[in-house]
Amino acid sequence: MATETATKWVIDPMHSEVQFKVKHLVISTVSGFFKSFEGELITDNDNFENAEIDFSLDINSIDTNQSQRDEHLKSAEFFDAEKYPKISFKSTSLTNTDDDEYELKGNLTIKDVTKPVTLKAEFGGSATDFYGNTKAGFEISGKINRKDFGLTWDGVTEAGSVVVGEDIKLLINVQFAKQA
Repeated sequence: MATETATKWVIDPMHSEVQFKVKHLVISTVSGFFKSFEGELITDNDNFENAEIDFSLDINSIDTNQSQRDEHLKSAEFFDAEKYPKISFKSTSLTNTDDDEYELKGNLTIKDVTKPVTLKAEFGGSATDFYGNTKAGFEISGKINRKDFGLTWDGVTEAGSVVVGEDIKLLINVQFAKQA
Protein backbone atom coordinates (compact mmCIF):
# COMPACT_ATOMS: atom_id res chain seq x y z
CA MET A 1 0.00 0.00 0.00
CA ALA A 2 2.95 2.32 -0.51
CA THR A 3 1.00 4.94 -2.41
CA GLU A 4 1.02 8.71 -2.28
CA THR A 5 -2.35 8.67 -0.51
CA ALA A 6 -1.40 6.26 2.28
CA THR A 7 -2.03 7.56 5.78
CA LYS A 8 -0.19 6.32 8.86
CA TRP A 9 -1.94 6.04 12.23
CA VAL A 10 -0.09 5.16 15.45
CA ILE A 11 -1.58 3.71 18.65
CA ASP A 12 -2.04 6.21 21.44
CA PRO A 13 -1.09 4.04 24.47
CA MET A 14 -2.60 6.54 26.93
CA HIS A 15 -6.05 5.88 25.48
CA SER A 16 -5.73 2.17 24.65
CA GLU A 17 -5.79 -1.15 26.51
CA VAL A 18 -5.15 -4.82 25.82
CA GLN A 19 -7.15 -7.19 28.01
CA PHE A 20 -7.55 -10.97 28.10
CA LYS A 21 -9.81 -13.33 30.03
CA VAL A 22 -9.42 -17.02 30.80
CA LYS A 23 -11.46 -19.50 32.81
CA HIS A 24 -9.99 -20.59 36.14
CA LEU A 25 -11.12 -23.94 37.57
CA VAL A 26 -13.92 -23.77 34.95
CA ILE A 27 -16.03 -21.78 37.45
CA SER A 28 -14.72 -18.24 37.25
CA THR A 29 -12.85 -15.91 34.96
CA VAL A 30 -9.46 -14.29 35.53
CA SER A 31 -8.69 -11.07 33.65
CA GLY A 32 -5.34 -9.63 32.78
CA PHE A 33 -3.79 -6.80 30.84
CA PHE A 34 -0.67 -6.12 28.87
CA LYS A 35 0.53 -2.65 29.90
CA SER A 36 3.12 -2.10 27.16
CA PHE A 37 2.30 -2.38 23.46
CA GLU A 38 2.69 -0.55 20.17
CA GLY A 39 1.13 -0.60 16.77
CA GLU A 40 0.36 1.22 13.59
CA LEU A 41 -2.29 1.26 10.94
CA ILE A 42 -1.70 2.24 7.32
CA THR A 43 -4.81 3.31 5.42
CA ASP A 44 -5.54 4.29 1.85
CA ASN A 45 -6.83 7.86 2.17
CA ASP A 46 -9.01 7.94 5.31
CA ASN A 47 -10.80 4.69 4.52
CA PHE A 48 -10.05 1.87 6.99
CA GLU A 49 -11.11 -0.90 4.59
CA ASN A 50 -8.06 -3.05 3.80
CA ALA A 51 -5.87 -1.13 6.24
CA GLU A 52 -2.56 -2.75 7.12
CA ILE A 53 -2.09 -3.28 10.84
CA ASP A 54 1.10 -4.15 12.72
CA PHE A 55 0.87 -4.65 16.46
CA SER A 56 3.10 -6.04 19.19
CA LEU A 57 3.01 -6.28 22.94
CA ASP A 58 5.59 -6.84 25.64
CA ILE A 59 5.13 -10.10 27.57
CA ASN A 60 6.94 -8.65 30.58
CA SER A 61 4.17 -6.06 30.93
CA ILE A 62 1.55 -8.70 31.81
CA ASP A 63 -0.59 -7.78 34.81
CA THR A 64 -3.24 -10.08 36.30
CA ASN A 65 -3.26 -8.24 39.63
CA GLN A 66 -1.36 -11.13 41.22
CA SER A 67 2.44 -11.00 41.00
CA GLN A 68 3.07 -14.74 41.50
CA ARG A 69 0.68 -15.59 38.66
CA ASP A 70 2.29 -12.91 36.47
CA GLU A 71 5.74 -14.42 37.08
CA HIS A 72 4.40 -17.91 36.26
CA LEU A 73 2.91 -16.61 33.00
CA LYS A 74 6.27 -15.03 32.05
CA SER A 75 8.10 -18.28 32.81
CA ALA A 76 9.09 -21.02 30.37
CA GLU A 77 5.95 -22.96 31.37
CA PHE A 78 3.84 -20.34 29.57
CA PHE A 79 5.08 -17.40 27.47
CA ASP A 80 8.83 -17.83 28.11
CA ALA A 81 9.32 -14.05 28.09
CA GLU A 82 13.09 -14.34 28.29
CA LYS A 83 13.25 -16.21 24.98
CA TYR A 84 10.11 -14.73 23.34
CA PRO A 85 9.59 -11.21 24.75
CA LYS A 86 6.89 -10.10 22.27
CA ILE A 87 3.55 -11.22 20.92
CA SER A 88 2.93 -9.84 17.44
CA PHE A 89 0.06 -9.48 14.99
CA LYS A 90 0.20 -8.54 11.32
CA SER A 91 -3.07 -8.13 9.44
CA THR A 92 -3.85 -9.81 6.15
CA SER A 93 -7.23 -8.07 5.68
CA LEU A 94 -9.67 -5.65 7.30
CA THR A 95 -13.08 -5.97 5.70
CA ASN A 96 -16.14 -3.85 6.41
CA THR A 97 -19.04 -6.23 7.11
CA ASP A 98 -21.82 -3.92 8.35
CA ASP A 99 -21.85 -0.20 9.15
CA ASP A 100 -19.08 0.17 11.75
CA GLU A 101 -18.33 -3.58 11.95
CA TYR A 102 -15.19 -5.08 10.44
CA GLU A 103 -13.64 -8.51 10.16
CA LEU A 104 -9.93 -8.38 10.97
CA LYS A 105 -7.80 -11.27 9.75
CA GLY A 106 -4.11 -11.67 10.32
CA ASN A 107 -1.22 -13.71 11.61
CA LEU A 108 -0.72 -13.89 15.37
CA THR A 109 2.68 -14.97 16.69
CA ILE A 110 3.06 -16.20 20.25
CA LYS A 111 6.38 -17.74 21.20
CA ASP A 112 7.61 -19.29 17.94
CA VAL A 113 4.15 -20.22 16.64
CA THR A 114 2.36 -18.16 13.98
CA LYS A 115 -1.27 -18.93 13.16
CA PRO A 116 -4.00 -17.12 11.25
CA VAL A 117 -6.73 -15.60 13.43
CA THR A 118 -10.00 -13.81 12.73
CA LEU A 119 -11.17 -11.07 15.06
CA LYS A 120 -14.10 -8.68 15.17
CA ALA A 121 -13.38 -4.96 15.01
CA GLU A 122 -15.92 -2.28 15.77
CA PHE A 123 -15.07 1.22 14.56
CA GLY A 124 -15.97 3.67 17.31
CA GLY A 125 -15.52 6.70 15.10
CA SER A 126 -13.01 9.47 14.64
CA ALA A 127 -12.67 12.86 16.25
CA THR A 128 -10.27 15.76 16.63
CA ASP A 129 -8.78 16.29 20.10
CA PHE A 130 -8.07 19.62 21.86
CA TYR A 131 -4.71 19.87 20.09
CA GLY A 132 -6.03 19.40 16.56
CA ASN A 133 -4.96 15.73 16.29
CA THR A 134 -7.27 13.35 14.47
CA LYS A 135 -7.99 10.17 16.46
CA ALA A 136 -9.81 6.97 15.49
CA GLY A 137 -11.04 4.31 17.90
CA PHE A 138 -11.61 0.58 17.53
CA GLU A 139 -12.77 -2.19 19.85
CA ILE A 140 -11.31 -5.51 18.77
CA SER A 141 -12.52 -8.79 20.20
CA GLY A 142 -12.10 -12.47 19.61
CA LYS A 143 -11.06 -15.78 21.03
CA ILE A 144 -8.02 -17.99 20.56
CA ASN A 145 -7.05 -21.39 21.89
CA ARG A 146 -3.85 -20.99 23.90
CA LYS A 147 -2.70 -24.53 23.08
CA ASP A 148 -2.64 -23.67 19.36
CA PHE A 149 0.23 -21.30 20.21
CA GLY A 150 2.32 -23.64 22.35
CA LEU A 151 0.88 -22.50 25.69
CA THR A 152 0.25 -26.05 26.78
CA TRP A 153 0.84 -25.99 30.55
CA ASP A 154 -1.97 -27.79 32.33
CA GLY A 155 -2.71 -28.04 35.97
CA VAL A 156 -5.35 -30.33 37.41
CA THR A 157 -6.61 -30.18 40.99
CA GLU A 158 -6.83 -33.27 43.20
CA ALA A 159 -10.56 -33.34 42.41
CA GLY A 160 -9.80 -33.39 38.68
CA SER A 161 -10.72 -29.78 37.84
CA VAL A 162 -8.75 -28.06 35.10
CA VAL A 163 -6.88 -25.04 36.52
CA VAL A 164 -6.66 -22.93 33.34
CA GLY A 165 -9.08 -23.00 30.42
CA GLU A 166 -7.87 -23.35 26.85
CA ASP A 167 -9.87 -20.50 25.30
CA ILE A 168 -8.55 -16.98 25.76
CA LYS A 169 -10.94 -14.10 25.17
CA LEU A 170 -9.34 -10.95 23.80
CA LEU A 171 -10.68 -7.44 24.23
CA ILE A 172 -8.55 -4.68 22.79
CA ASN A 173 -9.58 -1.03 22.83
CA VAL A 174 -7.28 1.11 20.74
CA GLN A 175 -7.16 4.73 19.81
CA PHE A 176 -5.02 5.63 16.83
CA ALA A 177 -3.53 9.07 16.19
CA LYS A 178 -3.28 10.17 12.57
CA GLN A 179 0.27 11.12 11.64
CA ALA A 180 0.99 14.26 9.62
